[in-house]
Amino acid sequence: MTDTERPSGVAKAVVPAAGLGTRFLPATKATPKEMLPIVDKPAIQYVVEEAVDAGLDDVLMVTGRSKRSIEDHFDRAYELEEALRAKSDTQRLHSVRESSELAQVHYVRQGEPRGLGHAVLCASAHVGDEPFAVLLGDDLIGRDEALLRRMIQVREAYGGSVVALMEVDPDQVSLYGCAAIEPTGEDDVVTVTDLVEKPAADRAPSRWAVIGRYICDPAVFDVLRDTPPGRGGEIQLTDALLQLARRKPADGGPVHGVLFRGQRYDTGNRVDYLRTVVEFASERPDLAAEFLPWLRDFVARNPAADDA
Repeated sequence: MTDTERPSGVAKAVVPAAGLGTRFLPATKATPKEMLPIVDKPAIQYVVEEAVDAGLDDVLMVTGRSKRSIEDHFDRAYELEEALRAKSDTQRLHSVRESSELAQVHYVRQGEPRGLGHAVLCASAHVGDEPFAVLLGDDLIGRDEALLRRMIQVREAYGGSVVALMEVDPDQVSLYGCAAIEPTGEDDVVTVTDLVEKPAADRAPSRWAVIGRYICDPAVFDVLRDTPPGRGGEIQLTDALLQLARRKPADGGPVHGVLFRGQRYDTGNRVDYLRTVVEFASERPDLAAEFLPWLRDFVARNPAADDA
């Protein structure tokens, strides 16, 4: 298929979920980190909901061993549903059915954890020669932000691939891939000219960090097949995107960035995960009236809060 024949619309989402979750051991010894609850809903469901809200209801999960509970969560639970129906518990029955009715969810296994780039490459047979979205489960985006929709619009306008960029503090740049950027005619859209995976603060090309949302041109698959292991001995998606950034549109380039200044929740480490749970609980109408007064009282009477 030539570039002029290549589909331009984004219709599929890929959610890598094969990581070992070592930061949350021992909780993740038998439970996937993606299934850790944000109040009463697993984090990965928020990610799938975001994809669906952006019009992508064909979702491929890239999983690994010990991830079966993810498949179970997005499947029907007939015995549980029947028990709730017998009790006339319509609210919980709806919440149980909701995940199985969200999207067409497919699965492929990543045999060994070889990096994000390799996880994306595992999606090549399902995605085919179409542009697609990649959503990382560690990053939750506020429901009102419409970041993914905006990235799809940028892909349709400029072609190539699109990354989400968020400005971070200097002491945080070493935790991300960081981009060198040039302005375009739109305030929130930039051209990416360089990408560096987890640079030292004094070597970062900017403070604009790549967060866990991507729109990838299908040309990324051929690049990933030839991409050697990079930082950490893993195949990095950042390295493949850097190659595409240097290409012309006919060859799968370039790469643009959407400058995101909205609400993002990081659930990739314990402290930020706890912050996310507290924020989500505080914003829930059914919980806030009881939870917030308790939280204020707890902070007021906890000596450790003053010493922190």
